[in-house]
Amino acid sequence: MIQNSFSKGLKDGIPIALGYLSVSFTFGITAVLQGLPVWFALAISMTNVTSAGQFAGIGLMTAGASFLEMALTQLTINLRYALMSLSLTQKFAPSVKRLDRLWIAFMDTDEIFAVASGQKGKVGKKYMLGLAILPYLGWSLGTLLGAAAGSILPEIVRNALGIAIYGMFLAIIIPVARETKPVMAVVIAAVAMSCAFYWIPFLSSVSSGFVIIICAVIAAGLGALIFPIGDDDNTGDRGEHGKAELPENTEQLEVEADV
Repeated sequence: MIQNSFSKGLKDGIPIALGYLSVSFTFGITAVLQGLPVWFALAISMTNVTSAGQFAGIGLMTAGASFLEMALTQLTINLRYALMSLSLTQKFAPSVKRLDRLWIAFMDTDEIFAVASGQKGKVGKKYMLGLAILPYLGWSLGTLLGAAAGSILPEIVRNALGIAIYGMFLAIIIPVARETKPVMAVVIAAVAMSCAFYWIPFLSSVSSGFVIIICAVIAAGLGALIFPIGDDDNTGDRGEHGKAELPENTEQLEVEADV
């Protein structure tokens, strides 16, 4: 089965775009309050599309950090995108070529990766374009609005908007984890390790970027080891005996709807 509907991608991207609108609004406010012009804040969002990396980056820039320090910080925080992109390539349909992978990698975020990975079967470039375009516009527009608002909003509102991104993560994880035991096991393992890195003195010295990477790799590795997926799992839903069951109408295996 190949999901390659542009309209389906747009629909799936709406909740992500709305979430990004609020989070990037906070980034825009933060950037302007730290002395960056509105256009500069917008340029950062349009060329990076990374929440944690951008928040850390403006702090380093305004503090006068060296290019080397900024580069290492961004590498540590954003290295997870390389892992997610490598994983996402396993979901791509054969029609997704090398040039397509470049712009998909640029727009690949935690939420886009989660939604695309949750699709049954493979995903095509039309679906990925639909999925990514609204979140990208939402992230850019939110930054512009937040930067323009400047210091108008009170501090309590700015702090509330700062935790919006965690709400998006929960909205993506909880429904899938409730329905799928392997996902629930991976989530619990990742949460347990994250708590360990926070509370155990020796582990708490590890930077947040590496904590994300370590927890993600180990939790996903354990999930793959304990709940392996057979080679025939991508061809259809598994029956009660573990064999793939194909739909009666084989034309349903591929969705090529266009808008």
